[in-house]
Amino acid sequence: MRIAVLHGPNLRTLGQREPAVYGHETLEEIEDQIRVLGHDLNVEVEFFQSNTEGSLLDFIEAASERVAGFVINAGALTHTSIALRDCLVGVGLPFVEVHLSNTSSREDFRRGSFLASVAGGVVYGFGPESYLLGLRGLVALVEKSSEKT
Repeated sequence: MRIAVLHGPNLRTLGQREPAVYGHETLEEIEDQIRVLGHDLNVEVEFFQSNTEGSLLDFIEAASERVAGFVINAGALTHTSIALRDCLVGVGLPFVEVHLSNTSSREDFRRGSFLASVAGGVVYGFGPESYLLGLRGLVALVEKSSEKT
């Protein structure tokens, strides 16, 4: 099984950006943790980060030919991008939305998500562990779906 993990705007600056909110771990360190878990779950993981909406859409469309699903931290695009929602729905693969911080306890504008209602699940508030929980959940969704076919 192959899974794509997507990181949206500003996530490349993790470890430096608002550590009180997002923690001190870098994106590279988080990806290392995901790789280890992927190996343990017998899942191949690929990563993509972009600060631009169009690049994320292009990646999702291209990757949909080679992956079983997506774990996505869309950052601020979670709260603004109907195009991202439509793209994820359009490729027809399961995905799990993740966030490092507890978006429900933050500013009002961060409490809404265009992705949550069409996601297989949403994990937030656990720091880097959110990605790991999201990967476990997505693998379970994909495996359950393949049992039905």
